[in-house]
Amino acid sequence: MIRIGSGAGFSGDRLEPAVLLAEQGNLDYLVLECLAERTIALAQKRKLNNPLLGYDPLLEKRLELLLPILSKNKVRLITNMGAANPVGAAEKVAEMASKLGIPIKVAAVTGDDVLALIRPNEKTLEDQTPVSAYGQLLSANAYLGVEAILPTLETGADIIITGRVADPSLFVAPMVHHFGWSLDDVDRIAQGTVVGHLLECGGQICGGYFADPGKKDVTDLAHLGFPYADVASDGTAVISKLEGTGGKISLATAKEQLLYEVTNPNAYLTPDVSADFTTVRLKELAANRIEVSGCKGQAKPNTLKASVGYHAGFQGEGEISYAGPNALGRAQLAGDILHERLKDEFPELRIDYIGSSSVHRTNFGTPEEPYETRLRVAGKAKTKEAAEKIGEEVEALYTNGPAGGGGARKYTNEVVGIVSTLIPRSNIKTSVNIRESVKHEEKII
Repeated sequence: MIRIGSGAGFSGDRLEPAVLLAEQGNLDYLVLECLAERTIALAQKRKLNNPLLGYDPLLEKRLELLLPILSKNKVRLITNMGAANPVGAAEKVAEMASKLGIPIKVAAVTGDDVLALIRPNEKTLEDQTPVSAYGQLLSANAYLGVEAILPTLETGADIIITGRVADPSLFVAPMVHHFGWSLDDVDRIAQGTVVGHLLECGGQICGGYFADPGKKDVTDLAHLGFPYADVASDGTAVISKLEGTGGKISLATAKEQLLYEVTNPNAYLTPDVSADFTTVRLKELAANRIEVSGCKGQAKPNTLKASVGYHAGFQGEGEISYAGPNALGRAQLAGDILHERLKDEFPELRIDYIGSSSVHRTNFGTPEEPYETRLRVAGKAKTKEAAEKIGEEVEALYTNGPAGGGGARKYTNEVVGIVSTLIPRSNIKTSVNIRESVKHEEKII
């Protein structure tokens, strides 16, 4: 049996659930999953500006809290917080451990950065357009799998830091290492993959992103617990959470998470396997205890997905609020004014009425008369100066628009776009870089 905890489901996740798991969970491994497509592209931008950066901005905060606990309880940590700079992250963690007097070995996985391997005529998965059509490419990171992580576990490293790795692979790797599974045992790898998929989003399987008052009630979300799995040698797992933490794990929360971001449940593709989620069996053993079994698999694909970031210009935004009788009517008048003044320069101008129709872009014919409405206007331009005009026009509504406008704000941001392509896995070479605290020894495998 092996116990794996999930301490983070995205870069900005809460800090304390991982601390609680490390302190009280009797874990063998703690996984922090902190990367998304746009996250790593933005990390590449930070690295371009400063080669010492590019790892997760919360790396130091998280590890400052976790290092003493991980060392005391002999919990191994696996995380993709390396983002665009796994080696830099490993060096920072080793430096932090040295200052704390904690002897650790940190292993960094590299090889996911494939920008140099992307050819201009590579077709995107989204619309089969050549990647060169999107303009200046900022980054390209391939989704690595278990094979890239296993060598780090074999070094005995206490902390493993990766860049772009498929989310479930972070959890499957310690299972393969611990039980000695063959990477060709597709059913065990698939079963490990479904367990990793259920854990990867942290608090979601415990009721986060699930709760809907009066329909799907979840207690004490303010102190939401995060999940851990007890995994047997055949991959069957029981997913639970710490006693006394908020939230709940039930068949309903597990089923929602099982289908999260799944395009084809018959063939959920990862770098490790094609998993058939339709064969999965979920069984409620007790409150907050769900058994997961039965996932079947097919051979892994010959290609790996690569997430490509590109410079997509600048986005200008402006917001202003209207309240009281006829608030929506006044906001719509303001929107009409902005559309007339900006339509020629911003052909894809977006006008939203927050509180009325901003999320689904329609009110589905439901009669409404909101007491307050916030107008949001956004558009893209090639230059920052051009994008700034949107916010300036919104601000000008104070004295040039409908009555009662207030709380105007304006923003301008550089936009990083994301597309995907495929790359032969044989083209990718990974390596393991070791950093150690205290002695500051350095090796490259």
